[in-house]
Amino acid sequence: MPKTYKNLFEQIYQFDNLYNAYLKARKGKRYIGEVLEFTANLEENLISIQNDLINQTYQTGRYREFYVYDPKLRLVAALPFRDRVMHHAVCNIIEPIFEKVFIYDSYACRVNKGTHAGANRVTSYLRKAQRHWPRVYCLKGDVKQYFPSINHGILKRILHRKISCPKTRWLLNEIIDSSASSDDLNPSGIPIGNLTSQLFANIYLNELDHFIKEDLCARYYVRYMDDFIILGDNKRQLWAVLDEIKGFLDFKLNLQLNGKTGVFPVNQGIDFLGYRIWATHRLIRKSSKKRMKRKLRSFKKRYAAGKIDKERINSSIQSWLGHCKHANTHNLRRRLLDNFIP
Repeated sequence: MPKTYKNLFEQIYQFDNLYNAYLKARKGKRYIGEVLEFTANLEENLISIQNDLINQTYQTGRYREFYVYDPKLRLVAALPFRDRVMHHAVCNIIEPIFEKVFIYDSYACRVNKGTHAGANRVTSYLRKAQRHWPRVYCLKGDVKQYFPSINHGILKRILHRKISCPKTRWLLNEIIDSSASSDDLNPSGIPIGNLTSQLFANIYLNELDHFIKEDLCARYYVRYMDDFIILGDNKRQLWAVLDEIKGFLDFKLNLQLNGKTGVFPVNQGIDFLGYRIWATHRLIRKSSKKRMKRKLRSFKKRYAAGKIDKERINSSIQSWLGHCKHANTHNLRRRLLDNFIP
């Protein structure tokens, strides 16, 4: 019988936890208008959240939707700052509970994980696999429309297996259902942009992680949110594993894999986490190089027109260089940046 957790709700609305949540929510955003407004009456606003939770009258605010291109077009939904504080307060309490049951090789939105750690793990697994097997193949999977496809009922059942506190269940249900329309009989989808959505998405596919590791006994498996890879020495066996995964996702989680999913030899490199990865070296994606070339051309034009300053240009370039330094890109960086003068 898995361990369940009670008496969590009081921990969520404790003033110290709400204040800590406020500090996390304002990080890097303290001079934005709505954050300044919330901070001006900080104690009153935190007590207001606390009272709404205690009385179970809390209702999620209105989402502000916008599109970002990162690297593909995504619809992001942002909540008012008050709600973002509350989401941090929830995650402060429930995230450690689920962190205990996550597998080691899940790398998205977790402390001391991330894309670079995930890429390093793939490199390590490739080297081990090539020492053990004469030929190595990769199964690379990608869940189709992951965030919009997360089923509310299934997500709630997964959460409730660990959390037996009725009031905490009520609050989690409120967050999950906040983006559903009232006439949706079988609601699906959680907003990209919510802190809780990142945690819920990891919890949802943790079911797949344990199926792959424990039932399918996959030794070399790495997942980053809705992308995952499995290494094996038998191409036909990996295709059979893929069929098992498709069946599990469809039957248990109401999810599907997209058309990019397949099995291929690793000597062509593994396109994963923004890199093309081999056992001996790592390159950045061609699409990343093309985007940076376009950005540099745009920076020159916008700087000449007075529409952007050097500080913002440098910030963008340094971010890209931070990604590049984890790959074999010395010549690329020199070629792109040596002659770049805005």
